Amino acid sequence: MSFVSMRNSLLPLSSAHFNFKMSGTRYFSEKFQPTSQTPNSELKPCSESSNGVSESQAHVYVRKKGVKRTLGVTAKKLKEEPPDHKLFGFPDIEEFSYGKTNASAHSSKSRLRPSLLSNGKGNDLSIKTEVEPPSNWEEVLEGIRQMRSSEDAPVDSMGCEKAGSFLPPKERRFAVLVSSLLSSQTKDGVTHGAVQRLFQNGLLVAGAIVNADEAKIKSLIYPVGFYSRKAGYLKKIADICLKKYEGDIPSSLEELLSLPGIGPKMAHLVMNVGWNNVQGICVDTHVHRICNRLGWVSRLGTQQKTSSPEETRVSLQSWLPKEEWVAINPLLVGFGQTVCTPLRPHCGQCSVNNLCPSAFKESTSPKSKTKKSSPK
Repeated sequence: MSFVSMRNSLLPLSSAHFNFKMSGTRYFSEKFQPTSQTPNSELKPCSESSNGVSESQAHVYVRKKGVKRTLGVTAKKLKEEPPDHKLFGFPDIEEFSYGKTNASAHSSKSRLRPSLLSNGKGNDLSIKTEVEPPSNWEEVLEGIRQMRSSEDAPVDSMGCEKAGSFLPPKERRFAVLVSSLLSSQTKDGVTHGAVQRLFQNGLLVAGAIVNADEAKIKSLIYPVGFYSRKAGYLKKIADICLKKYEGDIPSSLEELLSLPGIGPKMAHLVMNVGWNNVQGICVDTHVHRICNRLGWVSRLGTQQKTSSPEETRVSLQSWLPKEEWVAINPLLVGFGQTVCTPLRPHCGQCSVNNLCPSAFKESTSPKSKTKKSSPK
């Protein structure tokens, strides 16, 4: 065989080897078969190649698209996940003070509630984290108890805990639930008056509320905050309690939270008072504000103040002994109504101001600007 003939016979093999080495991308082979989705510009007439194989049956090398395949699986998994059971449900009345009245805001809040999950038996499944208690907290708490010993705050005589105290247990539980719903964004005196009017008109039981006209309920509970929306929630709650619980109320935290308009603060209060089942601290705006002023709570993993009562609840429960969980609410609520008020707190009257990091830091009155008299 001549040198020229040998070169011509080996040339295709050396070319193929060269093309393979140049590529650094993984390829796999597959038969190319035109489909209805293949662009017309990519379709070519089927012709015979030099080795007798048609182009439509030839193996073509295609780049693997591993990234897109991974994203596709992720999207599929997301679609298979069950939606939030309250995604398009009723927003909690408690949310209105933070401007979270739409479904998306409620959904975000719900997803961030791992501490509210229950096993269906009324047991809180919060992840308990060991946290070092604040220094001097016992001394501060004892000082607040002494300031509250006279029990002269509105919560002491008109709080939700007092609702229906003269009624049988079943009726009292329902009255506490109603009072808790009405109390959000409403002063205790206004809430107490609304509950009294409902009772006087025979509308403090589930069956009567279901049969009552919603307009009448609105007129009786006015002027509680969001009275129109709360009247609608009362009708829906009464209907659920009548059909599912024979006029009683749910006995688990999870079931209470599923009721229209009921949030964590209300659910924990009802569990504590109605069922004597302590699963968490009832934290309202007073407890939230005072705990932050005292430096008792902070956002998880930071030194920042908590941004909501629910964050305060989780932080406070991480170190406060459980025997204090029930008493802390009326104690701090009354303290917030009389001394540690939302605006212009009376720090001079507080016996623990020397232990409070926020004492005298909030102006007691707006600074008045002295106008300079113009020369005559």
